[in-house]
Amino acid sequence: MTLATDFLVIGSGISGLSFALKAARLGHVTLVTKKNRVDTATNLAQGGIAAVLSADDSYEMHIADTLKAGDGLCNEEVVRLVVENGPARVRELMELGVDFTKQESNSSMLDLGREGGHSARRIAHARDLTGREIERGLLAKVANDDNITVLENHLAVDLLIASKAGVDIDGPHSDRCIGAYILDRDDHTITPYLAKITVLCTGGTGKVYLFTTNPDIATGDGIAMAYRAGAKVANLEFVQFHPTCLYHPLAKNFLISEAVRGEGARLITKNGDAFMLKYDPRGDLATRDTVARAIDSEMKASGDDNVFLDITHKPAEFIKKRFPNIYRICLSYGIDITSQPIPVVPAAHYMCGGVLTDTMGRTSIENLFALGETACTGLHGGNRLASNSLLEAVVYAQQAFIQCEKDWPELSLRSHPLVPPWSAGHAERIEECVLISHNWDQIRRLMWNYVGIVRSEKRLNLVWKRLQPLLEEVNQHFHDYLLTPDLIELRNLALVAELIVKSAMTRKESRGLHYIVDYPARDDVNWRKDTILQKNMGL
Repeated sequence: MTLATDFLVIGSGISGLSFALKAARLGHVTLVTKKNRVDTATNLAQGGIAAVLSADDSYEMHIADTLKAGDGLCNEEVVRLVVENGPARVRELMELGVDFTKQESNSSMLDLGREGGHSARRIAHARDLTGREIERGLLAKVANDDNITVLENHLAVDLLIASKAGVDIDGPHSDRCIGAYILDRDDHTITPYLAKITVLCTGGTGKVYLFTTNPDIATGDGIAMAYRAGAKVANLEFVQFHPTCLYHPLAKNFLISEAVRGEGARLITKNGDAFMLKYDPRGDLATRDTVARAIDSEMKASGDDNVFLDITHKPAEFIKKRFPNIYRICLSYGIDITSQPIPVVPAAHYMCGGVLTDTMGRTSIENLFALGETACTGLHGGNRLASNSLLEAVVYAQQAFIQCEKDWPELSLRSHPLVPPWSAGHAERIEECVLISHNWDQIRRLMWNYVGIVRSEKRLNLVWKRLQPLLEEVNQHFHDYLLTPDLIELRNLALVAELIVKSAMTRKESRGLHYIVDYPARDDVNWRKDTILQKNMGL
């Protein structure tokens, strides 16, 4: 059986939902999400969405902050595009029903927060549950759109590229993307889903590391599928570690929003000593790369397992009202943040690289788009400015729609080609799941220990050698066993690990989130450029 749609959107975060709502004006949208539609990184986003929304701010200030955070690697044209389109996209979210927090003194004005690296208050938020509120608003609209079909518990296996699928398409379009093979988790069938436009919105790669703020779904699926299909990927060495993940034996993936520091919280040692001014004149409002390295340095110097984030000098009622979810979650672990400092540690948080796109969200493969954290647009450069991710997602969803609307008169006339069904060959059912869990654990520990906040050539060379037999074993599993969701995710995660290491080994300088002790200085002469990898380039 083969199924067909106009638009195939893989992922149900803010970028996927935003694009789906727009594309539904042109044709039918099939939105695939590998778990439940709310299982996304968007849903976990606490801080908010950055945009110029007050008279005390300006486009030039937001652009300058973004460029400074990106450490010389941002595409300035892209930065300007995203920043200048930001206010309209925030207003659009509000029109869709997203309820951002308003000022107490003026209910018509947004209560704007401030985060590290920002020179003004420009973060629109819904207390400390912004992502959940945006996801709620968008999902409500999607549910009421008859032109959108949402397939929960469906997982993309591989992209369908015409020339590689044995499809006879002549002329310049032979390498275009024509959809994807999709696994149904319930009945384990794999079905070709054909589409005139395919959009990757699968989120990030956090689960490639042992400690992460990301949801379990963040296994780099879109990046891995695009790379295998022949698309260009870029800047995968720039992995952002969130400086302040809750450190507690029972807590999993819970970050303490940067907005807490934006409201005056200080990072301190167990002895109560504030330390950030030793590392940056901006102190606790420095950018994430600087703060994460500072915490890493303090922990290595002291031998402690964590540092602390202290906001106890603020009124208790202010803390409870501004950060109700953080207060509630921490209290459930026995930590009253109104009277106790919060134990924190850095954790893998955001992939600043991804599938390389142009200003319209198009990848290097025709009819394949990438949005959100899956994409590398040029906005973030070597380090993402806080709360620019949700902004990028909605702006690029609009850009992709503009391009699709322009191309639709021609695309809508194309017929879907015939494609072969998925072939399992002689694969057998996997009986020992430990084969997957063991490899998964080994890869994540190797990445955490060798490719973390501070790197060295020696450690990168060691991890490259140690990864190779693991990668060969994973590929063998893929061919020997019938596919399961865990095996598909392991295959993607293993490839993403390899790509991150290769990218980190390639860049012979320290810039933004990539700090390597052998090359501690930034080298604008030789390395002010993207690190681009493509399958036919040798990896």
